[in-house]
Amino acid sequence: MKINGTAYRTIWLAADGWGVEIIDQTRLPHDFVTVTLRSLADAATAIRDMWVRGAPLIGATAAYGVALAARDNASDAALDRAYQVLHATRPTAINLKWALDEMMAALKPLPVPQRAAAAYARAAAISDDDVAMNSALGEHGAKIIAQHHQGKRAPVNILTHCNAGWLATVDWGTALAPVYKAFDQGIPLHVWVDETRPRNQGASLTARELNWHGVPHTVIADNTGGHLMQHGMVDLCIVGTDRTTRNGDVCNKIGTYLKALAAKDNNVPFYVGLPSPTIDWTVADGIREIPIEERSAREQTHIFGKGPDGAVVEVQVTPDGSAGGNWGFDVTPARLVTGLITERGVCPASPEGLRALFPDRAIAV
Repeated sequence: MKINGTAYRTIWLAADGWGVEIIDQTRLPHDFVTVTLRSLADAATAIRDMWVRGAPLIGATAAYGVALAARDNASDAALDRAYQVLHATRPTAINLKWALDEMMAALKPLPVPQRAAAAYARAAAISDDDVAMNSALGEHGAKIIAQHHQGKRAPVNILTHCNAGWLATVDWGTALAPVYKAFDQGIPLHVWVDETRPRNQGASLTARELNWHGVPHTVIADNTGGHLMQHGMVDLCIVGTDRTTRNGDVCNKIGTYLKALAAKDNNVPFYVGLPSPTIDWTVADGIREIPIEERSAREQTHIFGKGPDGAVVEVQVTPDGSAGGNWGFDVTPARLVTGLITERGVCPASPEGLRALFPDRAIAV
């Protein structure tokens, strides 16, 4: 994607050839700041403190975290420690474990002196594959948007929740990849952007990147979507997912389930965009088996914003002494999902649908 005319991915090698550059997403939308990761500890901090976020980007960052660790010490013991440190940073997104498993499978069979170079090569390949998968799922999703535009002059109104765009991946995005592809093809569209409390990833990240790309959009309060659907102002919903079960349940940012319920009640199609590493073939029941991250209550009780003087400040929005509860994700049952948009095409949110697209990945149960 481009920022002020310059093309960026969300993660790339620094000029020295071994440091890893990222965009500090906690500084958006008001400040664009890049950070260089130079150690395993740096990579773990970036994931845990959400300098990077979004399941695919978390996976890519973890892969480069292993590479940084291997540059210092590529022994089996050091790699095992890197795995444990990075795996403990975020519990819900399955791409994290998937990327770590990919790195271990690539490195462990090699002699120790060859591992560091191989680690950087495998992390780069994981990043490139993510771009290719998201571009492909974007093409499949754009066809759905085009179908909704047939026979109408008005723009296609798409509602999304949280941020599942370029900033959540290495490039293109998951839920927003179809939006960017359709927009670039000249299909008139407009995006309703849920603010997505408590961290406001919609208002601060989705709106920021749609603004950079020139896509028409409107930021709305999280509870507005149902009203818009009741009044025919939403043609379809597209969201992302941090983990999808083999039965088609999707785990995404807290509040996604409520949007799916509203969409079902108003006959609004509800799609989920995901690259295949986001599928957890070992899990069948998302509600009971997916670990839901509980984050600091301070994310709910405090908020960042730009003051009249242009300075970004943190303010408290709750009374002193009031407790806060901050569950990061919820699970939308497969029965509420119209279809899963993947790099191999669109399928029903069902065991049969996923196995049809990924017969080489599905596991026997």
